[in-house]
Amino acid sequence: MAQYLIRRLLSMLAVLFGVSILVFGMIHITPGDPARIMAGAAAGEESVQALRRQLGLDRPVHVQYLLWIGNVLRGNLGESIVLRRPVLDEVVQRFIAIGVMSAARRGSLIDRATIVLATVGLSLPSFWFGLVLIIVFSLKLGVLPGTGMTSPVGGGGALDIARHLLLPSSALAVVPLAVIARYTRSAMLDVIQQEYVTTARAKGLAELRVLGRHVFKNALVAIVTMLGLQTGFLLAGAVYIENVFSWPGVGQMLVDAILKRDFPLVQGGVLLVATTYVLINLATDLLYVYMDPRIRLA
Repeated sequence: MAQYLIRRLLSMLAVLFGVSILVFGMIHITPGDPARIMAGAAAGEESVQALRRQLGLDRPVHVQYLLWIGNVLRGNLGESIVLRRPVLDEVVQRFIAIGVMSAARRGSLIDRATIVLATVGLSLPSFWFGLVLIIVFSLKLGVLPGTGMTSPVGGGGALDIARHLLLPSSALAVVPLAVIARYTRSAMLDVIQQEYVTTARAKGLAELRVLGRHVFKNALVAIVTMLGLQTGFLLAGAVYIENVFSWPGVGQMLVDAILKRDFPLVQGGVLLVATTYVLINLATDLLYVYMDPRIRLA
């Protein structure tokens, strides 16, 4: 187990190192000068050059990378060029069983309804579904706020933030939920057809016990794989949802930082998002080992 964990950690570090090089290189080869953007169109060339020296942008790219990665290893992601705040503080501030029933009752009304809803969920863009939620629950019914993170008057509490989070989180979850429901149904149906499940039923075991101990437990490895993969969709899809709901999240922050050529904020934000995704995949692999000890030998 320890050797397996060490191998996965080393692999994770290699991935993050590659991500750091990729994002640093891409942000530096794209056109645009952050010093010019910050100084403004009316600023003279001397002022722009002085600002570039102040930001360290006059140094060779490889020197800038070594300085940046050295600070990252010490837990310092730098300071946002535009916001003039620590990158870590800015990012952290913004970071934010249907299939089983369907397979157990194959061909039933629940099964057909699950298939229909999952298909509809896969067919609808998450941002379009978000607009529908705003129209129905905010504009028509007036029961939930449609934009922002807090209420302009008297807001800011945990309950207020939760009310504002309900619609965007629902819009963001609709596609992953549909995928997971369809995949869970397929995995469960595949296991249900195995001979040991037939044997368990022949022994007179209760149906819930058969589904829980023999079917769902053996289908869980495949389901966990899909859960890990859908994390990437959630991280990527958050950009669209945050735009629709005017939610000040990491996705919107990165888009604004790219447009404003805020190198430190883009680099730090992408690196933290990549770290989150890699850690979730590491947790998925460890769950594999827990659920199926044979993987330890791989």
